[in-house]
Amino acid sequence: MSPTRTLEPDVSQRLLDAAERLFYARGVQAVGIDAVVAEAGVATKTLYAHFGSKDGLVEAYLRRRDQRWLNWLRGAVAAAEPGPARVLAVFDALGEWFGEPAYNGCAFINVAGELAASPAARATARDHKLALRALLNEVAAGAGVADPAVLAERLMLLVEGAIVTAHVEGDADAALRGRSAAEALLEHDRLTGATAPPRVDAATA
Repeated sequence: MSPTRTLEPDVSQRLLDAAERLFYARGVQAVGIDAVVAEAGVATKTLYAHFGSKDGLVEAYLRRRDQRWLNWLRGAVAAAEPGPARVLAVFDALGEWFGEPAYNGCAFINVAGELAASPAARATARDHKLALRALLNEVAAGAGVADPAVLAERLMLLVEGAIVTAHVEGDADAALRGRSAAEALLEHDRLTGATAPPRVDAATA
């Protein structure tokens, strides 16, 4: 390939789309480069030109999924009324996701488990979880509770537990139970009389 040749963005997206379908459904280790290029309808050398290696493709797949998944969840939260309703909206969104026929758990947990010896894969998974925790901190801060940081950590455990339960046990109702637990946390805070007025962020209201 000439050093001045421009890579085709549509080919890159086709490869990422193919990789996401296969990696998410079957696992990273079970899917070889040949399967990805066949699914995308491109030559093997094209994949290497765009991503350098299978590891590069896996990382790009995860980075794109991270952005898409978090944007989806942010959109679901923003569609709810500001305040405690946005806490519950997190679990409503999870319930819709769990009910999808293609649901196969958290891609980041899956890859971190498959590629336990890969620092890059684990770092990508960790970055995703840190971004999810930051989003839950925003949601908790807007709920008017006495200690948003504590609520956010508890929500993180509820979200992660629901995702794993729905995947391992095939139980889409895990989102409903997570929602019920979140409601109980909000109600306990309300009954203690330690609530503060909900913070309304003009940028997300």
